[in-house]
Amino acid sequence: MTGVFSLLPEGRHGLLAPASAGGEDLSPYLAADGYAPLPVPDRLLDRIATAGLRGRGGAGFPAAVKLRTVRDAPGRPVVVANGEEGEPGSVKDRWLLRHRPHTVLDGLRLAAAMTGADRGFVYLSDAPAEHAVRQALAERPPDLPVDVVRVEHAYVAGEETAAVRRIDGGPALPRAKPPRPFESGVGGAPTLVANVETLARVALMHARPDDAALVAGTHLVTLAGPGTGGTALVEVPAGTQLKVLADLGGHGGAEGVLLGGLFGGLYGAGWTDLPLDQDRLNAAGGALGCGALHFLHPQDCPVGVAAEAAAYLAAQSARQCGVCVSGTGALAGTLATVAHGEAGDDTADQLRRWSRQLPGRGACGLLDAAARIVATLLAHFPDRVDAHRGATCPACADAAPGSGRRFTVPVP
Repeated sequence: MTGVFSLLPEGRHGLLAPASAGGEDLSPYLAADGYAPLPVPDRLLDRIATAGLRGRGGAGFPAAVKLRTVRDAPGRPVVVANGEEGEPGSVKDRWLLRHRPHTVLDGLRLAAAMTGADRGFVYLSDAPAEHAVRQALAERPPDLPVDVVRVEHAYVAGEETAAVRRIDGGPALPRAKPPRPFESGVGGAPTLVANVETLARVALMHARPDDAALVAGTHLVTLAGPGTGGTALVEVPAGTQLKVLADLGGHGGAEGVLLGGLFGGLYGAGWTDLPLDQDRLNAAGGALGCGALHFLHPQDCPVGVAAEAAAYLAAQSARQCGVCVSGTGALAGTLATVAHGEAGDDTADQLRRWSRQLPGRGACGLLDAAARIVATLLAHFPDRVDAHRGATCPACADAAPGSGRRFTVPVP
C-alpha cells in the first residue's frame, strides 16, 4: 500500500492529518494556534520533559535534556532544524519539510525561545523541501534570523557534527568528539541540532497542551519492502505492534524486518510481536532509529540483505576514521563471501568477533550500524548463514552491493 496514513485515535490529528496530501498554508496554520506566543518558555520545556519527548533523528535522546543543556551552556546559542535524511529507507523528514514547513519552523522558533538562541538554520538536501521552506519563510518572516543551508545528500551528512561543519562552510563530514555541538557548534556557539520531526512535535505540544503525552508518544514510520510499488508513511502511537504496520503496508507475508533504517538491525522469528517502542526494541537487541521499517518477504534472503546493507555503509563511509574504513570494508567483504557461498569454517566466528569489537570506535554511528547488521544476522538467521556454505543462493546473486537500491524509497 502506498500513501500517507494516520493510526491515531479518532478526532486526534497529528502531523499527517488533516489535508495530508497537500501543502501547509499559513492562514489555516495560524487558525489552529500555530505560531502562538510563548510568554514563559520554561513551561513548555517542563511540558516536554513531563511528556517524555525523545529526539526523532535516530538516537532517541530526551529532547528536554538536550534543550536545557544548550540553554545552560555559556554563550548565545544557535538552533538547527536538521532535515538531511541520510537513511535511504526513510522519508518522514523530507515529507515534513515539503508539506509541513510552518510546523517545523514554528518548532524551531520555540526551540530558540527555550534555549535563548538568536539565530537559526534549516539544514537539508532535498530541493522540493528547500522550496517549501523558503516559501514558508517568505509567507511569515521568522522571529529570529533563519538561514537555509543546502547540502549534497549522503548517509553521514545528517550527523550533527557534519551539519555543524557544513553550516560553518566546511565539508558535511562528522568530526571527532568532544566537543559536541552543545559545547561548541556553529561558529563556536552552543548549538542545538534537532531533527525536524522533533521540532514539529514541539510545535504541536505548544499548540495542543492537553495532547502533549499523545504527541510525544507518536512516531512517523516509513514502511517499505518488495511488491508494494511504493512507500507508506504512517503516524502511529508508540506500542503499535509491527504486525499491524506490516499488514497496513501490504507486507503481511513478511518473514523478517530490517529495523530503524540501516541502524536497527535484522529481526526474524517473533518480529510480528515487537512493539514500536524505543526501550523495548533496544531490549530485544534492535533499535527504532529513524523509524524506517524494511520488511523481508520469502523471496528475500537475509544474508543478501545484510550484505547489501553492509556494502552500502562501507561505500558511504566518510573515510576519515581508519577503523571505520577498515571495519566496514572487512564486514562488507566478508559478508559478500558468505552471500556467494565462499565462506570458510571460521567465517561466522570472525564476523561475530568483529560485530562485538567495532561498535563505538568511529566518529559517527555508521560503523555501529554495520556491526549491528552483522550481529543481528548471526543472531536471528544462523541457519540461513550456514545454508550458504558452499552453496549458490539465487536471491543473493541478484544483489547490487554498495548501491543502496534495495533500501532507497521515494517520498509518497
